[in-house]
Amino acid sequence: MSILTIIAPLTPSNSTCGYCGPPGERSKEETSWHQAECIPLQMSCKMVDRGWRRSGTYCYKPDLKRSCCPAYTIKLDALTFKESRSQRKLVNRWNRFVMNGNVVDDHEQQQRLSKKGKSMDKFFLPKAIHSSERTFCSDETSKHQFEVTLEPSSYTEEKFALYQNYQKEIHHEDEKAPSSFRRFLVETPLHREPIHYSGTRPDHLPGEYGSYHQLYRLDGELIAMGVIDILPHCVSSVYFMYRKEWEKFSLGKLSALREATLAREIHDAGVGNMRYLYMGFYIHSCQKMRYKGDYAPSYLLDPEEYTWFPLETCRPLLDSYRYVSFAHPEHHLEEPPTDIDDPVIVPNVPDVVLNNVDLMTGVRDGRAITVPVMESQAWRKLGSRRALLTCVNGLGAELATEPDLLLYLAYET
Repeated sequence: MSILTIIAPLTPSNSTCGYCGPPGERSKEETSWHQAECIPLQMSCKMVDRGWRRSGTYCYKPDLKRSCCPAYTIKLDALTFKESRSQRKLVNRWNRFVMNGNVVDDHEQQQRLSKKGKSMDKFFLPKAIHSSERTFCSDETSKHQFEVTLEPSSYTEEKFALYQNYQKEIHHEDEKAPSSFRRFLVETPLHREPIHYSGTRPDHLPGEYGSYHQLYRLDGELIAMGVIDILPHCVSSVYFMYRKEWEKFSLGKLSALREATLAREIHDAGVGNMRYLYMGFYIHSCQKMRYKGDYAPSYLLDPEEYTWFPLETCRPLLDSYRYVSFAHPEHHLEEPPTDIDDPVIVPNVPDVVLNNVDLMTGVRDGRAITVPVMESQAWRKLGSRRALLTCVNGLGAELATEPDLLLYLAYET
């Protein structure tokens, strides 16, 4: 039986930008526009391929033309991913710390092995990424006990303490409430359903699609946590946090390698559609966000046709233009559009699309009560109509008109 997707549109808004301000601070002048915002009661996995991201149950889609720092959806092909030399060094460095209790660089390690008449084993990421984990390592002389576990997203005091530490030490923000952690990193609009493996599922791989916490523990202490969504075709990275004292090991970069490995392992265990790691947004105008392009081969989503283009072919265009449509070069922009500060822009959605969009008005006997969106009372109100139009435009005609997708106005404006 198909799962009903219910989406509650919100009125689009703008916010201060977290990328073009000073380190650790938000910009006080620049703005990041959201083309569409909604709260899915149940979320369609297809939204990620339309440029949507989620924060808890809140989902948003940036307006790349009007934002000061255009954010392009980026995905990595986990099956053909070839780690770089520096990425291999990161993995080897962490593994040596866990196993030996000290850190030596790859050159020094190579010299030591050469003196012993040995050569380093050929690097294979799925093997290397697990080689220092207690579950996979049989070496009882290991100096530290390291383990990574995957569990459905949930609240614990241990996770919340890590979150508090990360916000204070890394982002220099005030103390957060437990409700903030739950709303941001626990609540999810994704429906859990079984993953069908063609063979026996390895114990460390998930049995269901949905939202997860990937926990990193060293000698029993929670030192890092990744928030990820496991979808039928990808692993989607939502958030990552860590304790500052382990910053020197670049745990954020290691987490990307581990998440790419997770997607590959799920595929290799018999889930043929699993292929990609979605890494969120690639922001070329922000130097600190360009690191996502270090994982190859990666692809950027065209903001107009929603087709994928190799990152390497996109970079020269992003160097030259403020806004780029990889599918339509004639739409490139060097300067912001003249309506960048207009708060009431309403997209033009053809009637042929709107005629096939339904609005849920309630529930009776366990069944949704619906009405065509243009015949609803909400359509007569300017604020509600704007929220509906921007949401439909952000979803796209194909997704917005699916029979298993309904809009629902929790708050009419």
